[in-house]
Amino acid sequence: MHAAPADTNTLRIDGPEAPALLPEGEAGGSAQNLVLRAAEAFERVFGGGAHAFTLEKHLPVASGIGGGSADAAAVLRLLARARGVDIAEPALGKVALALGADIPMCLASRGARIGGIGERINPVQGLDGLIVVAVNPRQPVSTPSVFKSLGVPPGRHRTSDQAQRHDLPTADWLAAIGQSGNDLEAPARVFAPAIGEAREALTAMPGCRLARMSGSGATVFGLFEALDQAARAAKNLGARYPRWWVKTGHLF
Repeated sequence: MHAAPADTNTLRIDGPEAPALLPEGEAGGSAQNLVLRAAEAFERVFGGGAHAFTLEKHLPVASGIGGGSADAAAVLRLLARARGVDIAEPALGKVALALGADIPMCLASRGARIGGIGERINPVQGLDGLIVVAVNPRQPVSTPSVFKSLGVPPGRHRTSDQAQRHDLPTADWLAAIGQSGNDLEAPARVFAPAIGEAREALTAMPGCRLARMSGSGATVFGLFEALDQAARAAKNLGARYPRWWVKTGHLF
């Protein structure tokens, strides 16, 4: 995300995933709405002038990895840095939560246990050394449709916490995550059957400690402890499934 002072807030979208959002990089729709809403919400609370924003879009749309929320959080971080506002400022957290339940987590941008609807962020230790390989089979999934198919009344808990501590060694975190799951995966597979194939392909890669679907899908991620094994997995998956989106990097 880049910004330059302007008379009014505007957004242009570039990058490899821009064509999936808009024709010819012109801004509009939900991406523009959330980014510009974040800018306007920040200005109402902390002041500052308008900006011309340029978003380099690298994440697939409707992929369950919080791309839109991360974009809005990037705007808040950028403006906070320019105005000298601490990221941990409670008023900034309230701005983020009002924009969307995932945005406070993206604003914090670190390993954490999340509670409530997203407003309770408890940092954790032991995840920083992990490497992630993310795979998206290029099947967009509608988050509202997945939640509707899950059929859980508000307030119901589907899974229990496996690890209550916040400072577990990496191996213990992997074991705890391995005992849990993503309740949205089963309904998401109805809309994007390739989720299962992607997860199985990742799980079969040497060095993959576990694989899970992210969010409401269809992206699947695998966790590795060795960078070279993660890099080989990404290279092999990219060659085997050339139409899939495959990326690797440090988890945090």
